[in-house]
This record gives sequence, structure tokens and C-alpha cells, in this order.
Amino acid sequence: MPSTPRPSDARHSAIIRIELVLTSLPFDAGRRDASTDKSESIDSFNASSKTFTAMESLMVAVTTADGVTGWGEAFGHKTNPATWAALEQMVAPFFIGQPADPAAVRRDAEYAFHAFGRTGPVHYALSAIDIALWDIAAQREELPLRSFIAQRRDHTAAPRESVRTYASLVHYGEDPVEVAFHIARARADGFTAFKLHESTRDAIAAARRAAGAEARLMVDVNCAWDEAGADAALSGLADLNLHWLEEPVFPPDDSPALARLNRRHGVVSAGENASGVHGLVADMTAGAVSVAQPSVGKIGGITSMLEVYDAGARLGVPVVPHNFYYGPALAAAAQVIAAMPVQLAGDGSPHPELEVPFLTWPQRLHSLHGAHQDDSGADASAVVLPSAPGLGFAPDPDILEAATIRRAKIS
Repeated sequence: MPSTPRPSDARHSAIIRIELVLTSLPFDAGRRDASTDKSESIDSFNASSKTFTAMESLMVAVTTADGVTGWGEAFGHKTNPATWAALEQMVAPFFIGQPADPAAVRRDAEYAFHAFGRTGPVHYALSAIDIALWDIAAQREELPLRSFIAQRRDHTAAPRESVRTYASLVHYGEDPVEVAFHIARARADGFTAFKLHESTRDAIAAARRAAGAEARLMVDVNCAWDEAGADAALSGLADLNLHWLEEPVFPPDDSPALARLNRRHGVVSAGENASGVHGLVADMTAGAVSVAQPSVGKIGGITSMLEVYDAGARLGVPVVPHNFYYGPALAAAAQVIAAMPVQLAGDGSPHPELEVPFLTWPQRLHSLHGAHQDDSGADASAVVLPSAPGLGFAPDPDILEAATIRRAKIS
């Protein structure tokens, strides 16, 4: 749905239509002998589980009275039915007739829905709308979103045209041989930083050997342990030089436990499942995380992402967004990263930046989706961002149509 940028004096044009678009695209995680592997050590609701062979994206297309359309995306996977209901029945109708300006509607929208919690499907729905409104705002100024953000925030450094990536591997059943095989695949594609979804020492050690001693290696254990278990595990992994260990405890918002673990080990990261901006900033303030990881389709959209970056600059906590998307939220995360200063680790070296699901996609919806599959010989350790105004999300119309499994229009 391309749109023509309008002059900035139309920035308060009202929202007249919100279209919900649910897509599903197949992928190949490269698992070997999957038909004979009966084991699974991660729950089937986790997006890195082998039960997923296709990924859904719940997108919104927000259109204004003067014909500008912006795209957004809510965190989805198996929660999509609940997020769809929140969008269709409550959140999208609220925004009809409202000004298409993220700053103008933010407080009223959050107040209207505050009783429904600081995370979960309603908050994911609000995140999608916020992303779309930033897309519209940047289009009106005829600027790529990263340039629009930098201009609005009066950055002295120019936004970047490319961002560094890291390969986010799915779960390979804690099998050291399989983990090493897929790290080698990612290295062959040009990645130099890697994130696992394993939790045993044997699997993580195999990844370290395959990645090399100097590579950035991160681990997301998906809240595998209680505090005592996490403490023991982190001690046992110390020699593997992990760049961060993500969400070590259940429940994920056990801030006192995270703070104690981070004081002892210094590599704790979290943020994807924080209770909104306030919950994540509270964790950052308490020293519960060494790296903050907000997810743009969960935290409240681009507006909330920028608030987390502000808190990180104030508190000295690097911000590295969580990103397991392929639609507008992927583009939004990349644009925000490119607009912000490079996030530095304690040794002064740059953190990895854009999380890229290490999957093979037979169909690619837009230019950033599956960019590591390009046959151009380009290094997969970085992606070049589109120069188009706004988010730069320009889906292939034929692939979008074929992938769409549900639509609805609210006006």
C-alpha cells in the first residue's frame, strides 16, 4: 500500500481506517533428521520450538483522511488470536477519528487501556498502532524513519544507513552436534555474532567452539531456572565468555533475583517481557540488567523504545532491542537502531545490534526480510536500510496476498 508523502501541515489529519492483516510464511530452520527426532526440551509455545514451521505476522495498515498509510506490527506467534481480538474490538476502534500523530494520542490511548495491563495482547495492539503512526509522521516529512527520529531528537551524529546484525538460532534440542552445525552454517553466511536458545553447558560449549573464542555469543534460556539454578548455571558457564545471558529466571519479572544475579555475574539481559517502559526502566535503575532488550511490538512501539533508550543513556545501560519478527516490526527495530548512537559494551566495543532469525525463507515479504539469504555476496553481518520515506516497509504485493490468512477493516 504505497502512499505519497503529504506536507507537514497535514500531520494532524485524522485516522479513517485501520486494516488488520494476518500473514503466515513458511520457513526452514535447517534441522536435520527432524522426522526421527522425538525429543523436545522447550515448550511448544516458544517461537524457537520445532513445532513452528511457519511464522505469523499480525500487521496493521493505518490510513489517514488525506491518504497516507503507515504500517505497524504487534508481537504475535501463538498469541495472535488474542491480539487480533484486542485490535478488532477495542484498540483499533479507539483510534478511528484520532489525529495520526503518535505524540498527540499517546497519553489518551494508554490511559484508556491502562486497566488491561502493561504487557500482553492489548499492549501489543497499542505497539502496532504506534509504529504505524511513526511511519506516517516520517512519510509526511519525506524522511526515512531513522532520519526523522534523529531530527526530532536533535542528534549531532547522522543516522546510519546500515546496522550490524547477529544470527538468532532456534532451539536444537540441546544437541551439541546440531548446535555446532548451525553455528557453522551461520558463520558461512557471514555472521560474526550468534544467539542460542539452549540452556545446557554441553550445547553452549559446542557453540563456543564452533563460533571461535573471539565471537560474540549470547544465550536466551527462556526463563529456564529459579534463582539458585541460574546462579549455578552462570557460574558453570563463566569460562565460555558469554556476551549476555537472556532471561535466566522464571518469572521473567523477578527483579530482585535478576539484580542479585547481575551483581554476581554481570551478564544478565532482559526486557522482552517487561511490564512496559516503567517496568523495564525500574529494572535498569535497580541494576537488574547489564543489557536492556525492549521488543518494539511488545513494549509500546517506537515511542516506548525511545523512552528506554533515553533511560539507558541516563543510567549507563546499553539498549539492544529484542527482535523476532519479519514484518514492519523488523523494519521498525532496524530504523530505531540506525537512528540511535552505537551501543557500547563495558570494554568499549560495539554491541551486536539487529537480531535476525536464522531461518531460510522460500518467500521474502520485503527487502529486510531474510536479507542474509541474498546471493549478492554481501556480508550477512550487516544490512543496508531502505532510503524510502517512513518505515521503508514495502511488501511484495503478490507475496503479501498469498501469505494473508485473515483480514479485517475498521473504519
